[in-house]
Amino acid sequence: MNLTGVSLVRMGPQSSVASCRVRVLFYSMGFVKVFQTTADFKRYQVKFRRRQEGKTDYYAQKRLVIQDKNKYNTSNYRMIIHVTKRDIICQTAYAYIEEHITVCAVYAHQLPKYGVKAGLTNYAVALCTGLLLACRLLNRFGMDKIYKGQVEVTGDEHNMESVDSQPGAFTCYFDAGLAKTTTENSFWGPEGTWQ
Repeated sequence: MNLTGVSLVRMGPQSSVASCRVRVLFYSMGFVKVFQTTADFKRYQVKFRRRQEGKTDYYAQKRLVIQDKNKYNTSNYRMIIHVTKRDIICQTAYAYIEEHITVCAVYAHQLPKYGVKAGLTNYAVALCTGLLLACRLLNRFGMDKIYKGQVEVTGDEHNMESVDSQPGAFTCYFDAGLAKTTTENSFWGPEGTWQ
């Protein structure tokens, strides 16, 4: 039996339509090509739930979390940025074999408490969210008393020197998730480069 673009093939002596296998055919220039059979659907492996939802890139996450074998139980911290339609989420986390542990998190909808009245998804709010995350992170590890930061605003680039006999600057890897990290992406801001 032929329909437009669909061919039903009998699977045995039964004559019922329920026992038929459906092949999707693609007609082109007089030739008929089997596009997808049921064997393709049987071999198909469903992606993880958070990958289907477009939230987690497990391929990249595995490479961010991997650890040198000679550095026992040393945490690889990563800064996770997730931009939604209504909010910006910044988190710092590290991974164990059993679970991922979030050290601190900041949401853009928390910024009106600090006097930011602008929209919650623009570039300036993203910078403020990252700055608030850095302040909370330094406070969590007790490094806010060691590294004071820049007190007066000059617009110049400000780099802190590490203090002797004190912990160095906090380093973490940038985890953009499923966002494309090309230079043309609006993820990086108006200049097109990471600030």
